Amino acid sequence: MKSPANKPEPFLNLAGLHSRRTVFDETPPDRKLTPLQMRGKVLVDRLRSKGRERSGMSTASGPRIGVALGGGSARGLTHIPYIEAMDELGIKPSVISGTSIGALIGSGWAAGMSGKELREHSFEVLGTLRTIATKLWSTQIKGIGGLLRNGISMQLDATHIVDAFTPPNFPNNFSDLKIPLYVVATDFQSWHQVVFNSGPLRPAIAGSISMPSIFKPIVHNGHILVDGAVVNPLPLDQADIGTDFLIGIDVNGDPSVGINKTDHRPLDIWFGSAQIMMHSLIAHSMAAYPPDIYIRPHVANFGAMEFWRVREIITHVESEKDRFKHILTRKIEDYIQNKVEPIVSNQR
Repeated sequence: MKSPANKPEPFLNLAGLHSRRTVFDETPPDRKLTPLQMRGKVLVDRLRSKGRERSGMSTASGPRIGVALGGGSARGLTHIPYIEAMDELGIKPSVISGTSIGALIGSGWAAGMSGKELREHSFEVLGTLRTIATKLWSTQIKGIGGLLRNGISMQLDATHIVDAFTPPNFPNNFSDLKIPLYVVATDFQSWHQVVFNSGPLRPAIAGSISMPSIFKPIVHNGHILVDGAVVNPLPLDQADIGTDFLIGIDVNGDPSVGINKTDHRPLDIWFGSAQIMMHSLIAHSMAAYPPDIYIRPHVANFGAMEFWRVREIITHVESEKDRFKHILTRKIEDYIQNKVEPIVSNQR
């Protein structure tokens, strides 16, 4: 459950930024920076200068960025290019919140994986149907003994999925993460969201990704957990408190492709109905916690369970990276020019 134990680190502590190392400081001197990297370096240098001017400021002393990563099954793989974009600008969030696949990808980001590493790992474990099928089969039977004891269940065990599809040495506890992470799941008994940011990490993620019917519910910490997207598909509320800039990445999709289609399969109706409900929930969430930057990539061409199309999905939103960088850069420059003042927001 939520705990104040892990105090979020400021996105840029401007009072002490002159001593903080960035990706630009670590670039070998004989290697030329790309034009984009030069742009990011200029921003960091200006923020350092601003930090010296504001060295007496209290509170966060700089823009604290909260990023909410939404749920959307395979479409959630589009989170990765936006993480890469922030990496390329030398920017890290102060807080990450995630629902469903947003919780899974967000946990890797919070653990210290770069966008590039997340991309490479996703290609490795999701690159072909055969690779996915092999991993799913191994999680189902867990050896001949498991097959004899349990038979073959039509429902997947999300705990085994987390173990099978995360990298080796993936953290076991929230305390092992480098960036505070808030994982949203749904309590099936109380009908309310449950938010985890301390204790065991893997069962919290497993609960958040447990899509009803496809996955078995997860029993954890006194709760029967199902997919967090049932109650909160874009957890802006968890990334908003204590931050200055709120970024929401909505990967739920839109009806553009199927707007004139009439021959829907039963599975299409099931997933489509879930998308409609999530769209409504996101609209209410945005009204209560309006993000400073809202991104909704066009992912309607990809099926909710088409994880094997990982390369196509990620490539599809490559062109969006530049637009996202432009928006984020403008927001930072507005802050530097005192157009956006630090917000003293409610604390957790």
